[in-house]
Amino acid sequence: MRNAVLDRPIWSALATAHAALGECAGLARRYRPGLLALAGTETDTPQAMADFAALSRPGETLYFLQADPILPPTGFEVLVAAEAVQMIAQAGAVVASDEAIVALGEEDAEEMLALAILTKPGPFSLKSQALGRFWGVREGGRIVAMAGERMKQPGYTELSGVCTHPDHRGKGYARRLSLHVAARIFESGAQPYLHAYASNAAAIGLYETIGFSQRRSMYVAALRRPD
Repeated sequence: MRNAVLDRPIWSALATAHAALGECAGLARRYRPGLLALAGTETDTPQAMADFAALSRPGETLYFLQADPILPPTGFEVLVAAEAVQMIAQAGAVVASDEAIVALGEEDAEEMLALAILTKPGPFSLKSQALGRFWGVREGGRIVAMAGERMKQPGYTELSGVCTHPDHRGKGYARRLSLHVAARIFESGAQPYLHAYASNAAAIGLYETIGFSQRRSMYVAALRRPD
């Protein structure tokens, strides 16, 4: 399959476009501590999971996302285990121009993190902008919604971090920002893709209306190493 690189998106991002942002031990890779709590392995062998265990810190929680069932190393606590869907947009399917949407920068990092903590769009940190570009909508001078880029592989960029403050939902910001980010990804020469929990029918339906289709089912797990 041409885009099989997306079956293990964390591993493939850290083996290619984001290699400089990660740490590697044998068959395992992870984003640097403080950057993003994501890790992946090239295979599901005992050696690969032992390599992952060697990369993790005591008491640390790291997320896995892949097409195959996730087999945690012995002794690790599984805090989250869920099914997800991976969706991908076809070239030319998403076009958007929205004057209400503005680029976000390093000076916005603390406000972006506060919004992410409140809305929980997925792993996020003060340094998430190191992975890619972010855009947002402001009301009264405050960021009330945002979306951006996360993992990158040759030819692909993940649309992620889509969230809206609870007081400003129902205004279509998630849809507008998703359209905007997808369009910017296409303009950069990459194909947008994203992930949603399989149980989140509303999000999946929204993404389908803007040109994304389900590529395949995925597995998500949050694995915590004992102290």
